[in-house]
Amino acid sequence: MSAQKIICVVGARPNFMKMAPILEAMAARPAQFAPLLVHTGQHYDERMSKTFFEELGLPRPDMDLGVGSGSHAQQTAKVMMAFEEVCLHHRPDRVLVVGDVNSTLAATLVATKMDIPVAHVEAGLRSRDMSMPEELNRLCTDAICDLLFTTDALADENLRAEGVAEERIKLVGNVMIDTLLKHRQLASQRRVLADLGIAAGEYAVLTLHRPATVDDPAVLEPLLRKLHVLAADLPIVFPIHPRTRARIDGFGLGDLLTGDGPVSGLYVTEPQGYLDFLCLTMNARLVLTDSGGLQEETTVLGVPCLTLRDNTERPITCSQGTNVLVGRDPELVATEFQRALHKGGGQTKVPPLWDGQAAPRIVEVLAG
Repeated sequence: MSAQKIICVVGARPNFMKMAPILEAMAARPAQFAPLLVHTGQHYDERMSKTFFEELGLPRPDMDLGVGSGSHAQQTAKVMMAFEEVCLHHRPDRVLVVGDVNSTLAATLVATKMDIPVAHVEAGLRSRDMSMPEELNRLCTDAICDLLFTTDALADENLRAEGVAEERIKLVGNVMIDTLLKHRQLASQRRVLADLGIAAGEYAVLTLHRPATVDDPAVLEPLLRKLHVLAADLPIVFPIHPRTRARIDGFGLGDLLTGDGPVSGLYVTEPQGYLDFLCLTMNARLVLTDSGGLQEETTVLGVPCLTLRDNTERPITCSQGTNVLVGRDPELVATEFQRALHKGGGQTKVPPLWDGQAAPRIVEVLAG
């Protein structure tokens, strides 16, 4: 029996963290798997992509579709057109997609219409917020994939409630945690704290990139001003996403990123590579974010996490982990910031199967 030809699709840097351990597990079974790695180029900024391939040990992509940016419709359409050619040429036995970005949905639609089975890693996550493009991508992807790999029991329940057949649902754990646990020791040796002049446990980390947070100046400006005030109590390291910087500059708020006046406690940096950012996160007193994956990573690391959103597709990080939803109201953010600052960390429960072995479990299922 020949090895399965599986096209593995990545498009944005959270995808890289999820795909790396899966490819490693496939490489350990060369008689059974012949993976092809396709990078759609959805995130094409070198700082957001290239360093992640290098640090995570990902093989160079077999194909880079180079679709770049654009509206959701444009980006999805460009991935679909390019990925159709890939599937026609390589005739894979299966397509494997991860996460919830436009590339995930686009590749799934193409493969399914060509009668190619599709497996979705990180299936079943639901925020119930239909204004989020990612929620639409998740719902549509899960509806048509034949294999749904889930991170936790709550995701299983979501899929069952949507009428998904039990045999399609496979609880395997969290591949992002596979990557975190593998690289944690290496990350601890990075010099990013020394380079910034900060000490472990004496700063917070901030990430902002979602449209609901950064696309409306009426939301973004008061939030940034309040964070500057909070930085007087605890310095805040802010590796700024290119999209967020563009919005801040476009709104004429660039002075809020300078070192003058009230921003002295805010350390604005360029986007960090995976290892440097993990080092920052694992040594932080607390984290403020509107990201999804960071809610999971802080849960495993035992670092308090304040999520600047009204909902989350990862509620298990609130019920078992360190995550607290605080919304975007500056005063509520400040209240929860002070509470977390004085409460500190403490014991949290890591969800079952977040043990660094999710990828081998996925590959075992794919092997049949």
